[in-house]
Amino acid sequence: MTYSVAVSGASGYAGGEILRILAAHPDVEIRTVTAHSNAGQPLIQHQPHLRSLAHLTLQDTTPEVLAGHDIVFLALPHGQSGQYTEALADTALVIDAGADHRLESIADWDRFYGGDFHDPWTYGVPELPVGGAKQRQRLVGATRIAAPGCNASTVSLSLAPGVAAGVIDPSDIVSVLAVGPSGAGKSLKTNLLASEILGSANPYAVGGTHRHIPEIRQALAAARGSESSGEVGGSGADAPTQGRSSDREHADEGIRISFTPVLVPMSRGILATSTAPIVDGATDAEIRGAWEAAYGDERFVHLLPAGEFPRTADVLGANTALMGLAIDRAAGRVVVVAAVDNLVKGTAGAAIQSMNIALGLPEERALSVNGIAP
Repeated sequence: MTYSVAVSGASGYAGGEILRILAAHPDVEIRTVTAHSNAGQPLIQHQPHLRSLAHLTLQDTTPEVLAGHDIVFLALPHGQSGQYTEALADTALVIDAGADHRLESIADWDRFYGGDFHDPWTYGVPELPVGGAKQRQRLVGATRIAAPGCNASTVSLSLAPGVAAGVIDPSDIVSVLAVGPSGAGKSLKTNLLASEILGSANPYAVGGTHRHIPEIRQALAAARGSESSGEVGGSGADAPTQGRSSDREHADEGIRISFTPVLVPMSRGILATSTAPIVDGATDAEIRGAWEAAYGDERFVHLLPAGEFPRTADVLGANTALMGLAIDRAAGRVVVVAAVDNLVKGTAGAAIQSMNIALGLPEERALSVNGIAP
């Protein structure tokens, strides 16, 4: 079977990456691409690297244009995807690459985003440990999927095995991330101009203000088995919405994170260094064993041998998360350094990997573990 696909926000970075991967997917046909201000223009004018899709023209992003496809990807700015949920009720599979359907807590949404709150969808990080299982199982047959925030999934994957195994204390997590500016989208912003970021490193959203913080706390709460809805990010379009709010407001109690992202002059990539205290009595073998057990059989998440740490250069263009682990006994902390391509494993790759699982296709279809070098 060939699935018809529409991609909204197709002129942006996330939309372009979704299209790049789907262009090589044998089970889908990209029929429709949409945009707002760029509607009416050839896709190739905005995504000149997508030569195989040169025949497509950007259409207006409206419910009528998006409807009638088997699969719809919403690669829109935060706060804009939710308006299409009801209009796409008859679409078999909708995948949101924005934040509108990620959070379970209304209070967190109000604090970090604002505007209308929308029901959480199934979270699109298949490898994430969830209460003794993996989020992968929840994605089987899902009809509504929330692709993750790139920083959030990188930190969550980094620490979830230790939280799930009870070998690290999640009440004192510190994460510092070097992030490429493509994660901020394609809109023209002065602080993202080449003249502003070349030769410089610039912290932003310092002091607990970054929007991915509640997403990380929610994922780590699920890893320790305290998620409120039975799965990370709800259970899709058919999930009941009444009676859940008060429960999910408290699921992440005891999980505290100091989160500091830093813009660095590389177009894409995330290098996240996350640390957390070692739980009393946890041995070195138990600590490393937690990550080995979680990711030893995973295709796209790899724990490097002891003493080795990743570079962002090794994951560019790949749906791969590489991580190195150190046990700092002098400080009493575990240190995890993780590298991902924010546009692939951090966004588009995670979305398409989740799509494959939901549809019963081979999980790795159209996704590569190999990066691009040099």
